[in-house]
Amino acid sequence: MSNPVQLLGFSLADQQYALHLDSVDRAVRAVEVTPLPKVPEIVLGVVDVHGQVFPVLNIRKRFGFPDKEIDLTDRLIIARTRKRTVVLLVDSVIGVIERSEQEVTEAEKIVPGMEYIEGVARFEDGMLLIHDLDKFLSLDEEEALYNVMQKEGVNGNK
Repeated sequence: MSNPVQLLGFSLADQQYALHLDSVDRAVRAVEVTPLPKVPEIVLGVVDVHGQVFPVLNIRKRFGFPDKEIDLTDRLIIARTRKRTVVLLVDSVIGVIERSEQEVTEAEKIVPGMEYIEGVARFEDGMLLIHDLDKFLSLDEEEALYNVMQKEGVNGNK
């Protein structure tokens, strides 16, 4: 019997996505994002979560969806990459989803070269595209973000 794959499902622009549950700290209601100067366009700004300041990534921009104003119903997903804790602004959180390894297909087997998607999980109502947060920021974006956050006196690393 294979190990179950645990995911946190969320929606963005009427599409359904997921992150591995072990990379997620928590999901909270959206709050105001403070912009930072000279950050990569993928970074909306920063938020303070219980005294810690983290960068908010604009995944709408990454996937080519139109920008929208932050709404009271939006959610922030606080998650960890290998290098830092980041926050993703999403439309809604679907919840925890568990699938068998057989129900998850690696992205490379579907379309080789998918940069930000690790795999696809099938479920009753369709599919979830599973994000690879460690590949979400390019090396240049990661370095630019690190430099700006250091200059502004904001660490955000964990």
